[in-house]
Amino acid sequence: MVNKPRISSILNTNSLDYSTTGLHSFNLKDLKLSGELNFELPTNLRLGHLAEKIVSNLIKASSNYKIVYENIQLIEDKQTIGEIDFILSETETEQIIHLELAYKFYLFDPNHSSYELNNWVGPNKNDSLIQKLKKTETKQFPLLFSKSAKKKLKDIDLKKVSQKLCLLASLYVPYNNKIEFTPHFQKGIKGYYLNFKLFKSLDKPNKSYYIPSKKEWGVEPSNNKKWVILKDIETVIETSISEKRSLLCWEKQNNSYTQFFITWW
Repeated sequence: MVNKPRISSILNTNSLDYSTTGLHSFNLKDLKLSGELNFELPTNLRLGHLAEKIVSNLIKASSNYKIVYENIQLIEDKQTIGEIDFILSETETEQIIHLELAYKFYLFDPNHSSYELNNWVGPNKNDSLIQKLKKTETKQFPLLFSKSAKKKLKDIDLKKVSQKLCLLASLYVPYNNKIEFTPHFQKGIKGYYLNFKLFKSLDKPNKSYYIPSKKEWGVEPSNNKKWVILKDIETVIETSISEKRSLLCWEKQNNSYTQFFITWW
């Protein structure tokens, strides 16, 4: 995988803010960065940990923040109770920040509930935006005040630490969506989703496709060089759907690129 498009994808993903989440937010676009952003990335990490590694390098490359601690594993009574992603210091003010990071892909299911925020669900419906926010507020943020954290961070006055969430969210809406979203959600929409039957009905001779690996999710499809026709990926999609696994697909039509999830539900 080429590093530059992967790094750029993280830096340019929309970050949901307080007006949406109800939690204080940290936006990567506030990092003061200069020069070419290109650094080595591990090849053996899952997507979430890969995103953490990229954000870590971006913060280290910035002139207005520095990392004091990262990936602090907390253990009590010989049991791991959780992990703190980052403790940062703002260079100018010396403000200490407990930062939690999430890199998520959510699909808007209008039939899930009558409350808009509840309708952003994971591609396989085994997680959701509202669940992530509740977990951050009730589990991840309180870790800072655990006995284990107090021991490991004894050089920090925890009462003066602010807590922020950097929630990078790529959003997908129903095909031919007619729903109007608030501007902040609208900015995060990357594509749409549809079922396999509809996907096949939309195929045309001038369309070609690519099924990105999970590590490639979020990268702009225009960076891809390998494209195939529908029949070359049909079996892969059928297998994924039969196993109840939605998958991301990139499409190229002439010089136009789109991305969408093919869902099993």
